[in-house]
Amino acid sequence: AMISQDGAALLFPTSFGYFDPHMLAVAAKNEKVRFAHCGGLWTEGKHPKNTGSFFGYIDECQYLNGVIAGHMSKSKKLGFVAAKPIPQVLRNINAYAMGARSVDPTITTTVIFTGDWSMAVKEAEATNSLADQGADVFTMHVDGPKVVVETAARRGKFVCGYHASQAKLAPNAYLTGAEWNWIAAYKQIIDAARSGKPHPNFVRGGLKDGFVKPSPYGAMVTAAARKNADEVKAAMLKGSFDIFKGGSAGLKDNTGKVVIPAGKAHQQTDVALEGMNYLVEGVVGKV
Repeated sequence: AMISQDGAALLFPTSFGYFDPHMLAVAAKNEKVRFAHCGGLWTEGKHPKNTGSFFGYIDECQYLNGVIAGHMSKSKKLGFVAAKPIPQVLRNINAYAMGARSVDPTITTTVIFTGDWSMAVKEAEATNSLADQGADVFTMHVDGPKVVVETAARRGKFVCGYHASQAKLAPNAYLTGAEWNWIAAYKQIIDAARSGKPHPNFVRGGLKDGFVKPSPYGAMVTAAARKNADEVKAAMLKGSFDIFKGGSAGLKDNTGKVVIPAGKAHQQTDVALEGMNYLVEGVVGKV
């Protein structure tokens, strides 16, 4: 309808799972219309040139969330409320857990998958269950973080936000957050369409590209926590920090299997990370 009735020349379908086959099928019938999907994996030689995908390395900010959580947790147990175990979500869970374990390797992160993107009742139940299990710093990957933020705050726990700042919802509980700046991606794609340049088929970016940013620290965040997170952020901005690396012993998943061998490091742009299908050591939960 947008194409036939409104004459749309550029479309942004954003729902997960609709890149292949749905968007690709419509794009094949409308070769002069540009399509940009959020989160899909566009591949050279496989997908049409009038299609593309965009996303950002929000796991960088979730790693920073984890660093702050690692400093602020007293129980050494963190909670993560997630929708579905897809690669983008697993990447965030793993980054959060690894950020925390960089502060204290005894910290665990327990994840509960609600099964869908927006399920307020299940999100509240998951948050309460994790709090009952001793989790004292929370984050999430669901469409609307409000329920998790407010429920954690009511339970007297800390929280790191997602998508945008939720500081106003829980000023005494909100430590920091992982925020999107979608304008950066949209601008690249729209500017190309306006100027008649080739459609950007694979758009990605992180902190240094302005695609994502951390929320300002809450007043309760300690000086040591801020210093640690700021140092990691500075390294990320310089491009000298790899989240997913094997190190000297290899990175293991939470079943003990080596998923990144010793000495191997994945840069953020490595598409192998976009197929992530595991939870790292230190995460309590199943894919």
